[in-house]
Amino acid sequence: MKNLIKLVDEHLDKYLGICYPEEIFKAMKYTLMLPGKRLRPVMCLETVRMLGSDINKAFPMACAIEMLHVQSLIHDDLPCMDNDDFRRGKPSNHKVFGEANAVLAGDALLTFAPQLIIEKSDNLTTETVLKLIHEYTKFAGAYGLIAGQVVDIESEGGKLAKTAEETLDFIHLNKTAVLFRLAIRTGAIIANAEDKTINELDEFATKFGLAFQIYDDIMDEISTFDELGKTIGKDKNSGKLTYVSLYGLEEAKKKFSCLIEDCCDIIKKYNSEIFVEILNKLRDRILGV
Repeated sequence: MKNLIKLVDEHLDKYLGICYPEEIFKAMKYTLMLPGKRLRPVMCLETVRMLGSDINKAFPMACAIEMLHVQSLIHDDLPCMDNDDFRRGKPSNHKVFGEANAVLAGDALLTFAPQLIIEKSDNLTTETVLKLIHEYTKFAGAYGLIAGQVVDIESEGGKLAKTAEETLDFIHLNKTAVLFRLAIRTGAIIANAEDKTINELDEFATKFGLAFQIYDDIMDEISTFDELGKTIGKDKNSGKLTYVSLYGLEEAKKKFSCLIEDCCDIIKKYNSEIFVEILNKLRDRILGV
């Protein structure tokens, strides 16, 4: 996994250079190159590998997914959104480059990502690239990531059009799980997988995304700034709807555990040490087993 993270970092650095106007490219690259787990691009690459294809075909897509993820983090930290001054242990983008440039840096990453897929996927067919772009735009927009963010903001003010349980699931299926679904679905598409396989892996990605969000909610409750690199307890203090606030810490742990077990059951037949490593690390961190 460390090797894949290193490869992702190298490709991100290569794909995004600095040119005029330098300030916007510096802002884009600042958050993009902060040290991170690179879970989403790694999961895209590993899906390609475990389905018997060449990961070199997938670097543009994998890096595009990380750019989309980082765009969401930059915008999420803005004063008009979650208003957080730190990301991955460093000052948030808007604290370094100002709010206007942070907004534009997020916009630039959002649009550069599909450009990257189109321009750098030389070893994929036009049909495959079109499928990848469709997946990207579907999950990045108002039917995916943005929808989750909107309902997340609404829920802070108590504006719930659905039950609290339905609202919470909607937020995290769209705000968190969609990026893992995008990573794994596009990896399977690049590997030319059958629809049955794509659907099975999509179920894995959905369950993993929900488990990862519960993990994040629990860590916000029990962790420290040094561990997470961001302000701790903000969700609780702002009255945000989370799995811990709705179900309590112990029930959240139980729900997390069930989802991780489901993920293990789905992925075991694919012989992926990396997916097993990811699942075990999350489980050990929360459950200590």
